[in-house]
Amino acid sequence: MGDVFRRNDDGSLDFVDRAKYMIKTGGENVYPAEIERVLMSDAGITEAAVVRVPDLKWGEVPVAFVSRRDTTVTEADLLALCRRDLAGYKCPRQFRFIDFSEFPRSTSGKVQRHELEA
Repeated sequence: MGDVFRRNDDGSLDFVDRAKYMIKTGGENVYPAEIERVLMSDAGITEAAVVRVPDLKWGEVPVAFVSRRDTTVTEADLLALCRRDLAGYKCPRQFRFIDFSEFPRSTSGKVQRHELEA
């Protein structure tokens, strides 16, 4: 299925993440890493994580959580960057600015997308 779980000492399982995380929007496959790479190309961004959210029309759409080094970077700036470097259907529908410390991370430091989705 592509889900990654951790087995606890008592035998129960905890969901950790998706091994191959992909967003399906309007029948197209979108890999968050591609969008994150574009967002991270802006020197004013310290972290970016893209997750899927349900959408009535498209099934799922990408939403970006972004931490800024430079608070003058706006949603319009990031959208313009994405529109320049990505196909339209890959552009995030929303940008949510959060502090770097607010990104939920696993013990290995990986951003936990399912926490951001919630």
